[in-house]
Amino acid sequence: MTLRLRTKLLYGTSRVGSEALGRSQGLWLLYYYAPPGDAHLPTLLPSLAVGALLTVGGIVGALDEAIVGFFSDRTRSRWGRRIPYIVLGAPLWSVFFLLLFTPPADAGRAATAVYLFFVFEALSLFSAVVVGPYEALLPEMAPTTDERVGLQAVKVYLGVAGTAIGLVGSDFLVDHVGFKTMALVIAAFALVCQYVAIGGVWERAKLSRTPADLSFREALGATFRNAPFRILLPSVVLFALAFQLLQTDIPFYVHAVVGRHSWLTSRVLLAVAIAAAIACVPLFTRLARRTSKRRAYRYSMLAAGATFPLLGVAGLLPGIPPEVQILVATALIGAPIGAHFLFPVPLTADVIDDDSAKTNQRREATYLGASSFVERTATSAAPLVLVLLRLLGDTRGHTLGVRLVGPVGGLTILGAYFMFRGYDVPDEVRERVAPEATAPPDAPSAALGTPG
Repeated sequence: MTLRLRTKLLYGTSRVGSEALGRSQGLWLLYYYAPPGDAHLPTLLPSLAVGALLTVGGIVGALDEAIVGFFSDRTRSRWGRRIPYIVLGAPLWSVFFLLLFTPPADAGRAATAVYLFFVFEALSLFSAVVVGPYEALLPEMAPTTDERVGLQAVKVYLGVAGTAIGLVGSDFLVDHVGFKTMALVIAAFALVCQYVAIGGVWERAKLSRTPADLSFREALGATFRNAPFRILLPSVVLFALAFQLLQTDIPFYVHAVVGRHSWLTSRVLLAVAIAAAIACVPLFTRLARRTSKRRAYRYSMLAAGATFPLLGVAGLLPGIPPEVQILVATALIGAPIGAHFLFPVPLTADVIDDDSAKTNQRREATYLGASSFVERTATSAAPLVLVLLRLLGDTRGHTLGVRLVGPVGGLTILGAYFMFRGYDVPDEVRERVAPEATAPPDAPSAALGTPG
């Protein structure tokens, strides 16, 4: 059952909407509630309070991914294990994103803080309800490493398009129509993308019918006892933390380092980074095919660890226009980020294959949910870390805080590189349970059949 290009494109459409929504949220949420002091915007909450609320909210909401993944793996329905969650969760995800940027008018700071926390929690919940089951379809639909990397590459290309909409598009909308209209447009767009995606792969998604039967405690125990997973997960999480920190810093960096009236706006900066990421995805894909996914991912970590610190010195070198320095640094930083979008899910799919040989069950959503739980818990610290760094300077003439984000991110990714050197799962796991999507819908026993 080779995946046709049409199926890959439709499946990847979900990534366009989710990235647009997620990146616009990551870019603007802290800035919306706690803008810089000289930005001439209303301060809804103190920046330290927003950072603390988002950190605590992210940690609390991160458990949603693991819980939804567990229930998705155990679900029995005529639509399969994944479809019901996506169909029901997508509209609520969009609604709560819109509510995030429409706090009650004239509310006091205490009421605004409570509102932000609970809307953020609801948003996190329905994000997990949609994204977890959607990601769990990839290992089922693409059983070989070439199909997994190929399908994930399509998701990356479309995800980068969604990132462009979420970062560059939301910047344009905020600049011309304001935060509330931006949120409405992005929310509606994301909802359409989710329904197009699940409608396009409906028949294949329905093949995921054989539920896992481990209890929640047994499922999480088996997941975190998997030695390769314990190496892969923190490596991916550290890379994600560095990227999230950098993304959240962009509006503040542009405001303090570039200036409000320069032609080098955050829109231009983000477009350059996205273009560099897209250009390097085929290079990392070819490298993975010639060597292995794990080696290609290692090289991307080394590249990111070397380039992220450039953000700290861009614009300070004599004899070169500051705008040119910042553009070059942005392109070099963006290049390895494409690999972070490309490899984690296919690598986790290999770990799932390795686990299936030990448990005789395929638990895609549990593994991906556990990954998201840890990743979201860790990346929830990004706003708070940025708030603390901003205390060292986030205004024109006092830029140390926003500049330090690059070096901090680089050191974080180098830590991920050294940790990931111990990962050794092969690209093709021989002793594994066949993915369920390769089985006819009326033959669930085939999903628990012979190793592939």
